Amino acid sequence: MDSATARARALDAAEELFYRRGVHRVGMDDIRTASGVSLKRLYQLFPAKEQLVEAYLERRDAHWRGRLAAYVVRHEDPRERVLAVFDWLRGWFAEEGFRGCAWINAHGELGATSEAVARQVRAHKAAFRAYLAGLVAEAGLPPELAGQLFLLAEGAMVTAGVTGGTEPADEAREAARTLVGAR
Repeated sequence: MDSATARARALDAAEELFYRRGVHRVGMDDIRTASGVSLKRLYQLFPAKEQLVEAYLERRDAHWRGRLAAYVVRHEDPRERVLAVFDWLRGWFAEEGFRGCAWINAHGELGATSEAVARQVRAHKAAFRAYLAGLVAEAGLPPELAGQLFLLAEGAMVTAGVTGGTEPADEAREAARTLVGAR
């Protein structure tokens, strides 16, 4: 198995296991078993578990933001694109196995002890906020609205992760609609 294949298999296993069970509950042996990549090879690719967690978060970020953008861009009206973010969140919250925001979860487990993980979490959140700022600008809305929408979305993610329901996305969308309409 070449390095690229081994890395992809390890990251596939890490994403599934870390998200479902939490980072602390998953050992490198679990990744080995799920990926079929030998433990020796895993440690060649990721000398420390923290590096695997960092790579998992980075890869998941690209996938998550890509899915969001692909959904939002299907809406023509710029103001509808802003609200479509919350529609997409609702769909994500309804997915089987949804366990909240991977970055918030990872930060809760490791953010205080791992600067690399905290850095990945901050980068993801900054990119999401910047994405919202772009949507707000395209819609001709005041720039400060981006931060308000960001907090609505983040609050919906946390609440949905705790409650396991989709209602937080609906409630956040309604609040966002009110904010967008007031401008």
